[in-house]
Formats: sequence, C-alpha cells, structure tokens
Amino acid sequence: MPGSFPAPDVRHPLIFPDGTTHQGTVFLKSVIDHPRWQVGNYTYASTFDPPPDNWAKHLAPYLLEASADTLTIGRFCQIADGVQFITSSANHRYDGFSTYPFAIFDGFDPERPSLPDTGPDMAIGNDVWIGQGARILPGGQIGDGTIIGAGAVAGGMVPPYSVVVGNPGRVVHRRFDAATIERLLRIAWWTWPIERILAHEAAICGADLSELEAAA
Repeated sequence: MPGSFPAPDVRHPLIFPDGTTHQGTVFLKSVIDHPRWQVGNYTYASTFDPPPDNWAKHLAPYLLEASADTLTIGRFCQIADGVQFITSSANHRYDGFSTYPFAIFDGFDPERPSLPDTGPDMAIGNDVWIGQGARILPGGQIGDGTIIGAGAVAGGMVPPYSVVVGNPGRVVHRRFDAATIERLLRIAWWTWPIERILAHEAAICGADLSELEAAA
C-alpha cells in the first residue's frame, strides 16, 4: 500500500530512504508566486542545479509580472531538467524589414512600432511529461497526456496523448487510439481526490480502462 502522499503545497516532495529531500525537485505550486502563472496540484519540476529563489524565472525567463500573456500548467505534469517555456513576451516583430526591438532600449513604450502585438497565452494540459532540455514555444497548447521528448521544440496545438519529438517538434504518433483517448478525457482521473487516484494507481499506470471507467 502507498505511504503518506505529500500534500500539493509541499516544497520538496521527493524524500529519500534516509529521510533527506531532493532539493532539485519541487511541487511547482509551492514555489511559484507570479501573477502570470497558474499551476495545478502535484505538478513537479526537477533540475540538477535548482534556482535559489525563483523557479518562475528559471522555467519561463521571459514571462515578467508586467507581461500581457500567461502560462497555465495542469495537474500531475512532470517537467525534467533543462526545460524552458519560451512565452510570447519573448517575441520580436518579424513582419517588417527588421526584427530589432528599438523600443526596449528607449523607454519601453508598448505602442512603439518596433514591438510586436500581444502574443497568445501558453497552456500545458494535465499529466504532460516534458523531457530533458525541451522547449515549448510561444502560444504552445499542449494537450492532456502528451509526452514531449528530450530536446524537442514544441509549439502550436498538440492533440491530447501525443508523442512529440525533434526540432521542429512533430507528432510521431498518438499514445492510444481515438476511442481510448476520448474515454480517458471523459474520465479525467487527474481531477479525482488523491486518495482515489492512489487507490486506482495500478489501473492508471497499467492501462486498465475498464476499471477506471467503473471507478469514475
């Protein structure tokens, strides 16, 4: 039987057998205090070189408190070392003859012609695994249950339960057939209380769809 699962507001949820914690693994909800971020319960990030005090900047360095765009991450996501979210606030204007942002060095007036219009928000679904060194591009909409491979550069609309690899990132296959994906999205196990999730851990991780539907 599982032990005592950590609460979603615990800072360092990974505890070694000797009782020490892994300082480079955090539940993001406990360490992100930023008006442009929204993070779901139990989503964690791991790194070999943890930032001392600013995980928001570490993961999304261009998303400032004054930025117009937002970053939303669902529940139970897994974010590996070296991942970065390149939000719309990092964009340059590229529809003219120059991409140079003259205005940022001269008063930073958002109405200046060298600055782009406000870009789209970024949204990461639930139970998304983002592999080592991956990049999510401005406006990326990553569906539930997706796996972003190590080093991939993903953007645009990524359907649920996709596997994305490469640069530019491409969907190489869907993890399950369309009917199974539809049933999984309807079940949405990540919305259940943690005790219920743990009680059906074998079905969730062992792909027992019938048991999950009965539990739902």
